[in-house]
Order: sequence, then C-alpha cells, then structure tokens
Amino acid sequence: MRVLSALAVLAVATPAAADMISSEGLQPYEVCGLCHGLDGVSAMAKFPKLAGQKAGYIEKQLHDFRAGRRLNDGGQMQAIVTELSPEDIPVVAAWFESQSPPPVAVGEGAAEEGAAVFKARGCADCHSAAPAPGGLLAPHLSAQHPRYLAKQLTDFRDGARENDPDGVMRTVAATLSDADIAALAAYLAATPRAPG
Repeated sequence: MRVLSALAVLAVATPAAADMISSEGLQPYEVCGLCHGLDGVSAMAKFPKLAGQKAGYIEKQLHDFRAGRRLNDGGQMQAIVTELSPEDIPVVAAWFESQSPPPVAVGEGAAEEGAAVFKARGCADCHSAAPAPGGLLAPHLSAQHPRYLAKQLTDFRDGARENDPDGVMRTVAATLSDADIAALAAYLAATPRAPG
C-alpha cells in the first residue's frame, strides 16, 4: 500500500511537459499560420496580414527578428522564429507570397486625407506594386490592418522600430503627426493589394 501511495505522489509531483503544441510534422508556414492565418489573413490587428506580401520582405523581417534587429511587444516573434531553421524561412516567405491578397478594411476613417499624405510624402515610390528603388525591400501596405499600420508608423517615428534600411522609414515617419498616421492607416487599409 505504501508503495502505491509513493507512486501516486511521484506521478502528481512530476512536472508536465511545457511544450503544449507540437510542431512535429507541420510545414514551417503552418506554425506561422497559428497567428497570421494559414492563408495569411490574420483575424487580429496585432498580427499583420501576410497574404500576397513580397517574399523578400518577409524573409528580411524573419532574419531581423532572429538577429534581434527587430523587436515586437512581448517578444513573441523573437521566440517563434527560433522554431524555424534558416532553410525554413524562404519556404514560409514563398507560401505567404503565393496566397491571394487579403480583403480591404472598409469604413475605417479618413481615407481621403490619407491618400493626400501618401502622395505628399512620396510613399508610392517604395510602397507600390512595382519594385522599390535601389533594391529596398519595402512591403505592400495595402489591405493591411489599420491598427497594425498605425502602430508600425508610430514605432518608426518614435524610434521603437529601427530595422529600416538607411533609416528611410524613420526619416519619413518623423514628419507625421498622429492625425497623418491615422489617415494613412485608414487609406492603406481600404486600398486593394494587387495580386502577385
């Protein structure tokens, strides 16, 4: 009886495995799909829509998270990229680039004012469907969550995000007011993302 009691105590005292979700047998993009949606259309504004995004841009961001050049609130991305091998990164990027562009956000605010800011600041020079000048890996911003866009612009402006090549985004964002950022985010969220 004492032996059984001792075994029962040991069974209860044994720590449970900390890893609750096994990624064994999953494609690398399936791990990313837990937050970003398997089709790259995330439901929450905290997670950017990756569907139809430029593969080169996704690869750069994943490498920047791995190297600590890009941080995010709470460190979730820094932790999750450790689940990816360097060979997985192009697979993930190609998967999300190949997905159909996400739907636009409708009725999110001052889109007309945002179009004027977008044009005045020359944002289309880098953030259009055409390749960015000088080989910059500028992302598609259209059809993105407006709150995500506003946060990234604010982070660039305030120095919380610094992984832009040559400080281009920090320089542009430094000229933006809170109202400019909100208008830009509304405009871009309501603009369709071109396929491919």
